[in-house]
Amino acid sequence: MLTLLGPRTPGRYCDRISRRGFLQIGGLALGGLTLTDVLRAEAATGQKSNKSVIMIFLPGGPPHQDMYDLKPDAPSEIRGEFKPIATNVPGIQVCELMPKLAGMMDKLVPIRSVIGATGDHYSFQCMTGRRHQQQPSGGWPEFGSVVGKVLGATSPSVPPYVGLSPRMQHRPYNSGYPGFLGAAFTPFQPNGDGKDDMLLQGISLDRLDDRKSLIGALDNFNRRTDTHGMMAGMDAFQQQAFGVLTSSKLAEALDLEKEPQSLRDRYGFGTEKHQGDGAPRLMQQFLAARRLVEAGVRVVTLSFSFWDYHGSNFNLCRENLPQLDQGVSALVEDLHQRGLDKDVTVIVWGEFGRTPTINAQAGRDHWPNVSCALMAGGGLRTGQVIGATDRNAAEAVDRPVRFEEIHATLYNRLGIDPLSTTVSDLTGRPQYITEHHPPLAELV
Repeated sequence: MLTLLGPRTPGRYCDRISRRGFLQIGGLALGGLTLTDVLRAEAATGQKSNKSVIMIFLPGGPPHQDMYDLKPDAPSEIRGEFKPIATNVPGIQVCELMPKLAGMMDKLVPIRSVIGATGDHYSFQCMTGRRHQQQPSGGWPEFGSVVGKVLGATSPSVPPYVGLSPRMQHRPYNSGYPGFLGAAFTPFQPNGDGKDDMLLQGISLDRLDDRKSLIGALDNFNRRTDTHGMMAGMDAFQQQAFGVLTSSKLAEALDLEKEPQSLRDRYGFGTEKHQGDGAPRLMQQFLAARRLVEAGVRVVTLSFSFWDYHGSNFNLCRENLPQLDQGVSALVEDLHQRGLDKDVTVIVWGEFGRTPTINAQAGRDHWPNVSCALMAGGGLRTGQVIGATDRNAAEAVDRPVRFEEIHATLYNRLGIDPLSTTVSDLTGRPQYITEHHPPLAELV
Protein backbone atom coordinates (compact mmCIF):
# COMPACT_ATOMS: atom_id res chain seq x y z
CA MET A 1 0.00 0.00 0.00
CA LEU A 2 1.08 3.57 -0.64
CA THR A 3 0.45 6.31 1.88
CA LEU A 4 1.66 9.89 1.78
CA LEU A 5 1.68 10.86 5.41
CA GLY A 6 -0.13 14.02 6.37
CA PRO A 7 0.80 16.58 8.99
CA ARG A 8 -0.34 16.14 12.56
CA THR A 9 -3.04 18.69 11.93
CA PRO A 10 -4.34 17.41 8.60
CA GLY A 11 -4.67 19.94 5.81
CA ARG A 12 -8.03 20.30 4.17
CA TYR A 13 -9.18 20.65 0.63
CA CYS A 14 -11.63 23.39 -0.20
CA ASP A 15 -14.29 20.68 0.10
CA ARG A 16 -13.23 20.11 3.73
CA ILE A 17 -12.01 16.55 3.15
CA SER A 18 -8.69 15.85 4.83
CA ARG A 19 -5.68 15.60 2.54
CA ARG A 20 -4.48 12.50 4.36
CA GLY A 21 -7.81 10.82 3.68
CA PHE A 22 -7.65 11.40 -0.06
CA LEU A 23 -4.03 10.29 -0.41
CA GLN A 24 -4.19 6.97 1.37
CA ILE A 25 -4.23 4.13 -1.11
CA GLY A 26 -5.72 0.99 0.37
CA GLY A 27 -6.33 -2.50 -0.90
CA LEU A 28 -3.12 -2.86 -2.90
CA ALA A 29 -1.43 -5.51 -0.79
CA LEU A 30 -4.20 -7.27 1.11
CA GLY A 31 -4.45 -10.94 1.88
CA GLY A 32 -0.78 -11.53 1.10
CA LEU A 33 -1.18 -10.39 -2.50
CA THR A 34 1.06 -7.79 -4.03
CA LEU A 35 -0.02 -5.27 -6.62
CA THR A 36 1.93 -7.32 -9.15
CA ASP A 37 -0.43 -10.21 -8.36
CA VAL A 38 -3.38 -7.90 -8.90
CA LEU A 39 -2.13 -6.84 -12.32
CA ARG A 40 -1.42 -10.43 -13.34
CA ALA A 41 -4.99 -11.34 -12.38
CA GLU A 42 -6.36 -8.42 -14.37
CA ALA A 43 -4.19 -9.30 -17.39
CA ALA A 44 -6.18 -12.52 -17.79
CA THR A 45 -9.44 -10.58 -18.28
CA GLY A 46 -10.78 -9.07 -21.47
CA GLN A 47 -11.33 -5.32 -21.73
CA LYS A 48 -14.65 -5.22 -23.57
CA SER A 49 -15.98 -1.84 -22.53
CA ASN A 50 -15.01 1.63 -21.36
CA LYS A 51 -18.41 2.26 -19.82
CA SER A 52 -18.82 2.93 -16.08
CA VAL A 53 -21.24 2.80 -13.16
CA ILE A 54 -21.52 5.19 -10.21
CA MET A 55 -23.38 3.63 -7.28
CA ILE A 56 -24.60 5.96 -4.52
CA PHE A 57 -25.57 4.11 -1.34
CA LEU A 58 -27.90 5.80 1.17
CA PRO A 59 -27.16 3.99 4.46
CA GLY A 60 -30.02 3.45 6.85
CA GLY A 61 -32.95 3.05 4.49
CA PRO A 62 -34.28 6.23 2.83
CA PRO A 63 -38.02 7.05 3.13
CA HIS A 64 -39.46 6.28 -0.29
CA GLN A 65 -42.80 7.96 0.48
CA ASP A 66 -40.98 11.23 1.25
CA MET A 67 -38.85 11.18 -1.91
CA TYR A 68 -40.23 9.76 -5.17
CA ASP A 69 -43.52 8.16 -4.07
CA LEU A 70 -45.54 10.70 -2.10
CA LYS A 71 -49.14 9.86 -1.25
CA PRO A 72 -50.95 13.19 -0.80
CA ASP A 73 -54.36 11.51 -0.59
CA ALA A 74 -53.39 9.10 2.17
CA PRO A 75 -54.41 9.71 5.81
CA SER A 76 -52.29 12.28 7.69
CA GLU A 77 -50.53 9.62 9.75
CA ILE A 78 -49.19 8.18 6.49
CA ARG A 79 -48.75 11.00 3.98
CA GLY A 80 -46.37 13.07 6.10
CA GLU A 81 -45.51 16.76 5.91
CA PHE A 82 -44.23 17.18 2.35
CA LYS A 83 -46.09 18.07 -0.81
CA PRO A 84 -45.43 16.60 -4.24
CA ILE A 85 -44.28 18.94 -6.99
CA ALA A 86 -44.51 18.56 -10.74
CA THR A 87 -41.42 17.61 -12.73
CA ASN A 88 -40.49 18.45 -16.31
CA VAL A 89 -42.11 15.15 -17.36
CA PRO A 90 -45.92 15.39 -17.27
CA GLY A 91 -47.50 13.05 -14.75
CA ILE A 92 -44.37 12.48 -12.65
CA GLN A 93 -44.15 14.13 -9.24
CA VAL A 94 -41.48 14.09 -6.53
CA CYS A 95 -40.97 15.67 -3.10
CA GLU A 96 -40.92 19.45 -2.89
CA LEU A 97 -37.44 19.23 -1.31
CA MET A 98 -36.00 17.93 -4.60
CA PRO A 99 -36.67 20.73 -7.11
CA LYS A 100 -33.40 20.29 -9.04
CA LEU A 101 -34.14 16.64 -9.78
CA ALA A 102 -37.71 17.59 -10.63
CA GLY A 103 -36.36 19.96 -13.27
CA MET A 104 -34.37 17.19 -15.00
CA MET A 105 -36.77 14.25 -14.68
CA ASP A 106 -36.42 13.66 -18.43
CA LYS A 107 -32.89 12.46 -17.59
CA LEU A 108 -33.95 10.24 -14.66
CA VAL A 109 -35.90 7.08 -13.83
CA PRO A 110 -37.39 6.71 -10.34
CA ILE A 111 -38.16 3.08 -9.47
CA ARG A 112 -40.97 3.02 -6.90
CA SER A 113 -41.36 -0.72 -6.44
CA VAL A 114 -38.06 -2.28 -5.33
CA ILE A 115 -38.79 -5.50 -3.42
CA GLY A 116 -36.85 -8.36 -1.86
CA ALA A 117 -34.95 -6.47 0.86
CA THR A 118 -33.95 -8.59 3.83
CA GLY A 119 -34.53 -5.81 6.36
CA ASP A 120 -30.91 -5.83 7.48
CA HIS A 121 -28.94 -2.60 7.97
CA TYR A 122 -26.15 -3.29 5.50
CA SER A 123 -24.81 -2.33 2.10
CA PHE A 124 -24.45 -5.96 1.05
CA GLN A 125 -27.62 -6.30 -1.00
CA CYS A 126 -27.05 -3.05 -2.88
CA MET A 127 -23.39 -3.87 -3.51
CA THR A 128 -23.82 -7.52 -4.51
CA GLY A 129 -27.41 -7.86 -5.68
CA ARG A 130 -27.66 -10.89 -3.37
CA ARG A 131 -29.01 -11.84 0.03
CA HIS A 132 -26.36 -12.63 2.61
CA GLN A 133 -27.81 -16.01 3.55
CA GLN A 134 -26.33 -19.22 2.14
CA GLN A 135 -23.28 -17.68 0.53
CA PRO A 136 -20.62 -19.78 -1.18
CA SER A 137 -17.28 -20.13 0.55
CA GLY A 138 -15.52 -16.77 0.60
CA GLY A 139 -18.80 -14.85 0.17
CA TRP A 140 -20.46 -13.16 -2.77
CA PRO A 141 -18.28 -10.53 -4.45
CA GLU A 142 -19.44 -6.95 -4.84
CA PHE A 143 -20.57 -5.60 -8.19
CA GLY A 144 -17.35 -3.62 -8.72
CA SER A 145 -15.19 -6.66 -7.96
CA VAL A 146 -17.11 -8.76 -10.49
CA VAL A 147 -16.71 -6.02 -13.09
CA GLY A 148 -12.98 -5.87 -12.37
CA LYS A 149 -12.73 -9.63 -12.80
CA VAL A 150 -14.74 -9.79 -16.01
CA LEU A 151 -13.54 -6.64 -17.77
CA GLY A 152 -10.22 -5.83 -16.12
CA ALA A 153 -8.84 -2.30 -15.96
CA THR A 154 -9.08 0.23 -18.78
CA SER A 155 -5.45 1.22 -18.09
CA PRO A 156 -2.59 -0.35 -16.10
CA SER A 157 -2.45 2.74 -13.89
CA VAL A 158 -6.20 2.98 -13.17
CA PRO A 159 -7.97 0.42 -10.96
CA PRO A 160 -11.32 -0.85 -12.27
CA TYR A 161 -13.12 -0.40 -8.93
CA VAL A 162 -12.85 2.58 -6.58
CA GLY A 163 -14.74 2.92 -3.29
CA LEU A 164 -14.98 6.51 -2.03
CA SER A 165 -17.02 5.78 1.09
CA PRO A 166 -15.30 6.67 4.35
CA ARG A 167 -15.40 4.08 7.10
CA MET A 168 -18.74 4.16 8.92
CA GLN A 169 -19.40 3.33 12.56
CA HIS A 170 -22.01 0.70 11.73
CA ARG A 171 -19.67 -1.76 10.09
CA PRO A 172 -22.23 -3.53 7.84
CA TYR A 173 -22.75 -0.22 6.02
CA ASN A 174 -19.15 -0.40 4.82
CA SER A 175 -18.29 -1.94 1.48
CA GLY A 176 -15.17 -2.97 -0.40
CA TYR A 177 -15.29 -6.76 -0.12
CA PRO A 178 -14.33 -8.91 -3.13
CA GLY A 179 -15.78 -12.14 -1.70
CA PHE A 180 -14.58 -15.37 -3.29
CA LEU A 181 -12.80 -13.45 -6.07
CA GLY A 182 -10.04 -12.65 -3.60
CA ALA A 183 -8.00 -9.62 -2.61
CA ALA A 184 -6.81 -8.99 -6.17
CA PHE A 185 -10.28 -7.53 -6.80
CA THR A 186 -10.54 -5.41 -3.69
CA PRO A 187 -11.41 -1.83 -4.62
CA PHE A 188 -8.96 1.02 -4.45
CA GLN A 189 -10.15 2.96 -1.38
CA PRO A 190 -8.67 6.44 -0.90
CA ASN A 191 -10.40 6.56 2.49
CA GLY A 192 -9.88 2.91 3.35
CA ASP A 193 -8.17 1.22 6.26
CA GLY A 194 -4.51 0.55 5.68
CA LYS A 195 -2.13 -2.33 6.19
CA ASP A 196 1.64 -1.87 5.89
CA ASP A 197 2.58 1.54 4.51
CA MET A 198 5.16 2.29 1.85
CA LEU A 199 6.58 5.78 2.03
CA LEU A 200 7.95 7.59 -1.00
CA GLN A 201 11.43 8.31 0.36
CA GLY A 202 10.64 11.21 2.64
CA ILE A 203 7.71 12.62 0.70
CA SER A 204 5.09 13.85 3.16
CA LEU A 205 2.37 16.42 3.06
CA ASP A 206 4.35 18.61 5.45
CA ARG A 207 6.69 19.20 2.50
CA LEU A 208 4.00 19.54 -0.13
CA ASP A 209 2.21 22.86 -0.39
CA ASP A 210 -0.21 21.82 -3.13
CA ARG A 211 -1.15 19.01 -5.49
CA LYS A 212 1.27 20.21 -8.17
CA SER A 213 4.09 19.63 -5.71
CA LEU A 214 2.76 16.13 -5.05
CA ILE A 215 2.72 15.25 -8.73
CA GLY A 216 6.18 16.73 -9.20
CA ALA A 217 7.50 14.72 -6.25
CA LEU A 218 6.09 11.52 -7.73
CA ASP A 219 7.68 12.28 -11.09
CA ASN A 220 11.05 12.98 -9.42
CA PHE A 221 10.76 9.71 -7.50
CA ASN A 222 10.16 7.84 -10.76
CA ARG A 223 13.22 9.43 -12.36
CA ARG A 224 15.45 8.70 -9.33
CA THR A 225 14.50 5.05 -9.15
CA ASP A 226 14.97 4.60 -12.88
CA THR A 227 18.42 6.26 -12.67
CA HIS A 228 19.41 3.93 -9.82
CA GLY A 229 18.41 0.89 -11.87
CA MET A 230 15.53 -0.24 -9.69
CA MET A 231 13.42 -0.93 -12.77
CA ALA A 232 16.06 -3.22 -14.27
CA GLY A 233 15.22 -6.88 -13.91
CA MET A 234 11.55 -6.31 -13.18
CA ASP A 235 9.10 -8.27 -15.30
CA ALA A 236 6.33 -6.44 -17.16
CA PHE A 237 3.81 -6.86 -14.35
CA GLN A 238 6.22 -5.61 -11.69
CA GLN A 239 6.91 -2.52 -13.81
CA GLN A 240 3.17 -1.93 -14.22
CA ALA A 241 2.69 -2.30 -10.47
CA PHE A 242 5.42 0.24 -9.86
CA GLY A 243 3.71 2.53 -12.34
CA VAL A 244 0.39 2.31 -10.49
CA LEU A 245 1.98 3.08 -7.14
CA THR A 246 3.79 6.14 -8.47
CA SER A 247 1.35 7.29 -11.14
CA SER A 248 -0.03 10.78 -10.93
CA LYS A 249 -3.18 9.84 -12.86
CA LEU A 250 -5.24 8.94 -9.78
CA ALA A 251 -3.87 11.89 -7.84
CA GLU A 252 -4.93 14.13 -10.69
CA ALA A 253 -8.39 12.55 -10.85
CA LEU A 254 -8.86 13.21 -7.14
CA ASP A 255 -7.52 16.75 -7.38
CA LEU A 256 -10.83 18.60 -7.40
CA GLU A 257 -9.06 21.94 -7.50
CA LYS A 258 -8.54 21.33 -11.22
CA GLU A 259 -12.24 22.04 -11.67
CA PRO A 260 -13.62 25.58 -12.00
CA GLN A 261 -14.83 27.05 -8.73
CA SER A 262 -18.27 27.54 -10.26
CA LEU A 263 -18.61 23.80 -10.89
CA ARG A 264 -17.40 22.89 -7.40
CA ASP A 265 -19.95 25.34 -6.02
CA ARG A 266 -22.63 23.70 -8.16
CA TYR A 267 -21.92 20.36 -6.47
CA GLY A 268 -21.73 21.97 -3.02
CA PHE A 269 -19.55 21.06 -0.06
CA GLY A 270 -21.64 19.60 2.77
CA THR A 271 -19.90 18.39 5.89
CA GLU A 272 -17.33 15.73 6.75
CA LYS A 273 -19.09 15.05 10.07
CA HIS A 274 -20.55 11.55 10.07
CA GLN A 275 -24.32 11.54 10.32
CA GLY A 276 -25.55 9.07 12.94
CA ASP A 277 -23.59 5.85 12.49
CA GLY A 278 -23.60 6.33 8.73
CA ALA A 279 -21.67 8.53 6.31
CA PRO A 280 -20.91 12.25 6.12
CA ARG A 281 -22.63 14.51 3.61
CA LEU A 282 -19.58 14.92 1.38
CA MET A 283 -20.97 16.71 -1.66
CA GLN A 284 -17.64 16.73 -3.47
CA GLN A 285 -17.72 12.91 -3.59
CA PHE A 286 -20.13 13.28 -6.50
CA LEU A 287 -17.61 15.40 -8.39
CA ALA A 288 -14.78 13.01 -7.52
CA ALA A 289 -16.86 10.13 -8.89
CA ARG A 290 -17.31 11.92 -12.20
CA ARG A 291 -13.58 12.65 -12.45
CA LEU A 292 -12.73 9.02 -11.67
CA VAL A 293 -14.99 7.51 -14.33
CA GLU A 294 -13.65 10.06 -16.79
CA ALA A 295 -10.15 8.84 -15.92
CA GLY A 296 -11.18 5.26 -16.77
CA VAL A 297 -12.48 3.74 -13.52
CA ARG A 298 -15.24 1.27 -14.32
CA VAL A 299 -17.14 1.30 -11.02
CA VAL A 300 -17.20 4.00 -8.34
CA THR A 301 -19.20 3.58 -5.12
CA LEU A 302 -19.91 6.20 -2.49
CA SER A 303 -22.13 6.56 0.57
CA PHE A 304 -24.12 9.64 1.43
CA SER A 305 -25.38 10.69 4.88
CA PHE A 306 -27.66 8.59 7.14
CA TRP A 307 -31.32 7.72 6.64
CA ASP A 308 -32.46 5.64 9.63
CA TYR A 309 -35.05 8.12 10.87
CA HIS A 310 -36.99 6.42 13.66
CA GLY A 311 -37.62 9.92 15.01
CA SER A 312 -37.77 13.43 13.53
CA ASN A 313 -38.08 12.02 10.02
CA PHE A 314 -39.29 15.25 8.49
CA ASN A 315 -36.76 17.55 10.15
CA LEU A 316 -33.94 15.24 9.07
CA CYS A 317 -35.33 15.02 5.54
CA ARG A 318 -35.24 18.81 5.41
CA GLU A 319 -31.51 18.62 6.18
CA ASN A 320 -30.63 15.77 3.85
CA LEU A 321 -32.91 15.77 0.83
CA PRO A 322 -31.92 19.23 -0.48
CA GLN A 323 -28.24 18.25 -0.42
CA LEU A 324 -28.92 14.89 -2.06
CA ASP A 325 -30.96 16.80 -4.65
CA GLN A 326 -28.03 19.15 -5.26
CA GLY A 327 -25.33 16.48 -5.46
CA VAL A 328 -27.17 14.03 -7.71
CA SER A 329 -28.54 16.71 -10.02
CA ALA A 330 -25.08 18.27 -10.38
CA LEU A 331 -23.60 14.86 -11.23
CA VAL A 332 -26.26 14.02 -13.83
CA GLU A 333 -26.06 17.48 -15.38
CA ASP A 334 -22.25 17.30 -15.47
CA LEU A 335 -22.30 13.89 -17.17
CA HIS A 336 -24.64 15.20 -19.85
CA GLN A 337 -22.63 18.36 -20.43
CA ARG A 338 -19.44 16.34 -20.83
CA GLY A 339 -21.03 13.83 -23.21
CA LEU A 340 -20.76 10.98 -20.71
CA ASP A 341 -24.47 10.32 -20.24
CA LYS A 342 -24.48 7.34 -22.63
CA ASP A 343 -21.41 5.76 -21.03
CA VAL A 344 -21.93 6.30 -17.28
CA THR A 345 -24.89 4.77 -15.43
CA VAL A 346 -25.89 6.21 -12.05
CA ILE A 347 -27.85 4.31 -9.39
CA VAL A 348 -29.02 5.83 -6.07
CA TRP A 349 -30.58 3.54 -3.44
CA GLY A 350 -30.57 2.20 0.11
CA GLU A 351 -31.10 -1.14 1.82
CA PHE A 352 -34.88 -0.87 2.38
CA GLY A 353 -37.79 1.56 2.71
CA ARG A 354 -39.70 3.04 5.66
CA THR A 355 -43.03 2.26 7.28
CA PRO A 356 -46.14 3.90 5.87
CA THR A 357 -47.36 4.86 9.34
CA ILE A 358 -45.54 7.66 11.15
CA ASN A 359 -44.62 6.66 14.69
CA ALA A 360 -45.05 8.63 17.93
CA GLN A 361 -41.57 10.19 17.52
CA ALA A 362 -42.48 11.59 14.10
CA GLY A 363 -40.30 8.92 12.51
CA ARG A 364 -40.71 6.03 10.13
CA ASP A 365 -39.44 2.56 11.02
CA HIS A 366 -37.89 -0.21 8.91
CA TRP A 367 -39.96 -1.46 5.97
CA PRO A 368 -38.37 -4.13 3.75
CA ASN A 369 -41.63 -4.76 1.84
CA VAL A 370 -40.89 -2.03 -0.69
CA SER A 371 -38.27 0.65 -1.32
CA CYS A 372 -37.10 2.94 -4.10
CA ALA A 373 -34.18 3.67 -6.41
CA LEU A 374 -33.20 6.37 -8.87
CA MET A 375 -31.32 5.67 -12.11
CA ALA A 376 -29.81 7.92 -14.77
CA GLY A 377 -27.40 7.87 -17.71
CA GLY A 378 -26.08 4.74 -19.37
CA GLY A 379 -28.19 5.25 -22.46
CA LEU A 380 -31.26 4.19 -20.44
CA ARG A 381 -34.78 5.12 -21.50
CA THR A 382 -35.21 7.93 -19.03
CA GLY A 383 -38.12 10.28 -18.34
CA GLN A 384 -40.36 7.55 -16.96
CA VAL A 385 -41.33 5.95 -13.66
CA ILE A 386 -41.10 2.21 -13.13
CA GLY A 387 -43.50 0.51 -10.74
CA ALA A 388 -46.16 1.69 -8.33
CA THR A 389 -47.21 1.08 -4.74
CA ASP A 390 -50.65 1.00 -3.13
CA ARG A 391 -52.36 4.10 -1.71
CA ASN A 392 -50.24 3.90 1.47
CA ALA A 393 -46.87 3.18 -0.21
CA ALA A 394 -46.86 -0.13 1.66
CA GLU A 395 -46.71 -2.76 -1.08
CA ALA A 396 -45.75 -2.91 -4.74
CA VAL A 397 -48.89 -3.23 -6.85
CA ASP A 398 -47.37 -2.73 -10.29
CA ARG A 399 -44.08 -3.96 -11.76
CA PRO A 400 -42.20 -5.13 -8.65
CA VAL A 401 -38.46 -4.83 -9.26
CA ARG A 402 -35.88 -7.00 -7.53
CA PHE A 403 -32.35 -5.97 -6.54
CA GLU A 404 -31.06 -8.63 -8.92
CA GLU A 405 -32.85 -7.05 -11.88
CA ILE A 406 -31.23 -3.71 -11.19
CA HIS A 407 -27.82 -5.36 -11.00
CA ALA A 408 -28.55 -7.18 -14.26
CA THR A 409 -29.35 -3.82 -15.83
CA LEU A 410 -26.08 -2.33 -14.56
CA TYR A 411 -24.08 -5.26 -15.95
CA ASN A 412 -25.89 -4.88 -19.26
CA ARG A 413 -24.94 -1.21 -19.48
CA LEU A 414 -21.28 -2.23 -19.13
CA GLY A 415 -21.57 -4.70 -21.99
CA ILE A 416 -21.66 -7.76 -19.72
CA ASP A 417 -24.35 -10.40 -20.34
CA PRO A 418 -25.89 -10.99 -16.88
CA LEU A 419 -27.56 -14.24 -17.95
CA SER A 420 -24.54 -16.08 -19.33
CA THR A 421 -21.49 -14.61 -17.57
CA THR A 422 -19.95 -16.60 -14.72
CA VAL A 423 -17.05 -16.21 -12.31
CA SER A 424 -15.40 -19.09 -10.48
CA ASP A 425 -15.71 -19.47 -6.72
CA LEU A 426 -13.02 -20.85 -4.39
CA THR A 427 -13.81 -24.44 -5.41
CA GLY A 428 -13.50 -23.60 -9.11
CA ARG A 429 -17.24 -23.87 -9.59
CA PRO A 430 -18.68 -21.29 -12.01
CA GLN A 431 -21.21 -18.94 -10.41
CA TYR A 432 -23.57 -16.82 -12.48
CA ILE A 433 -23.13 -13.13 -11.74
CA THR A 434 -26.89 -12.72 -11.22
CA GLU A 435 -29.59 -15.17 -10.22
CA HIS A 436 -30.89 -15.52 -13.80
CA HIS A 437 -32.68 -12.19 -13.75
CA PRO A 438 -32.69 -10.25 -17.05
CA PRO A 439 -32.14 -6.48 -17.28
CA LEU A 440 -35.17 -4.23 -16.90
CA ALA A 441 -36.77 -4.32 -20.34
CA GLU A 442 -38.34 -0.90 -19.75
CA LEU A 443 -34.88 0.66 -19.55
CA VAL A 444 -32.74 -1.18 -22.11
